[in-house]
Amino acid sequence: MLARMRRRLRVALLVETSNGYARNLLRGVIGYMREHHAWSIFLSEHGRGEAPPAWLGRWQGDGIIARIENQDIANAVQAARVPAVDVSSARLVPDLPWVETDDVAIARLACDHLRERGFRRFAYCGDARFQWSTWRQEAFVGALRALGHDCAVFPTRRKEEPYRELARLGAWIAALPKPVGMMACYDLRGRQVLDACREAEIAVPDEVAVVGVDDDELICELCDPPLTSVQPEAVRTGYEAARLLDGLMSGADPCERTVRVPPRGVATRRSSEVLAIDDAEISTLVRFIRDNACDGIDVGTLLLRTTLTRRVLENRFKALFGHTPHEQILRVKLARVKELLRDTDLPLTAIAERSGFIHAEYLSVVFKKKVGVTPSAFREQRIG
Repeated sequence: MLARMRRRLRVALLVETSNGYARNLLRGVIGYMREHHAWSIFLSEHGRGEAPPAWLGRWQGDGIIARIENQDIANAVQAARVPAVDVSSARLVPDLPWVETDDVAIARLACDHLRERGFRRFAYCGDARFQWSTWRQEAFVGALRALGHDCAVFPTRRKEEPYRELARLGAWIAALPKPVGMMACYDLRGRQVLDACREAEIAVPDEVAVVGVDDDELICELCDPPLTSVQPEAVRTGYEAARLLDGLMSGADPCERTVRVPPRGVATRRSSEVLAIDDAEISTLVRFIRDNACDGIDVGTLLLRTTLTRRVLENRFKALFGHTPHEQILRVKLARVKELLRDTDLPLTAIAERSGFIHAEYLSVVFKKKVGVTPSAFREQRIG
């Protein structure tokens, strides 16, 4: 006698398809289904914050993953009376399990990226409509203040004619002391910053270096110059939302109701490819480290390329970056390790060799100390 086939669960995805971040959320849901079991998916093409689809009121399903961006969507999700997971920072239904990107970690990555390029002046351009923009602003400004830096903040408004906002933004940027490193809350805002700089004839990245968030490749490459962007782990976020929903639909009580997913890294493009350092000798050495850190160089290698003594070299690095030349080399090497762990299946011995570590065992010790987890644990976090 044939075994009865398991009924496919019906899952509605109230996630827009109009931007790269949301599409990556959907890719994460796909990744979860491939690893576990398929669902019958209900998905309508719509933009961010649009009204819920008409079919949802008649829908008979088992679970929902939603970007609850307005009260209409919140009401519709609650009216469906099925397990649901929220993947929006708006938090309009606080009782729902919630999966979101780690905005504090995103802001800190942007901060580190700009500081490593020698910037001592900073600015933030957000979007008053979104809670995650406020969180990123608070984290960016807070991280800089902890390091003794001030940060100018563009006063955004919830409703403003685009041409008026662009003019106001350009005037604000023109008045900033320069050079300045600026974080834009997301890529579309980053594009507006670059447009404002071009209209005001402000040189990017020499006078203003810009970092966005989302790494929406189409948007970033359409910018002039192409936009550097922090890369959220949106695929992982979608995967975690699907994992939580699967447990809810099986009747399990989730042990975690809030999941914050850290970012992947920074995709560097021309909008921040600059060193805002008056010290030409250190600037040259920093570029050398970027290009050669994984080839086995050390501080002794740097000393062969400069007339500075070791003490003077270290003092200048600490004054500019807050850390030593050795730490600068290590940061570049660990960034390469993370990239290889995420994007390849290479064994740790091969990764150690390609990132400039003599032994895999030493790499493991350093990685755990600096990153907080072992390389194997870090690799397990990725989506296949």
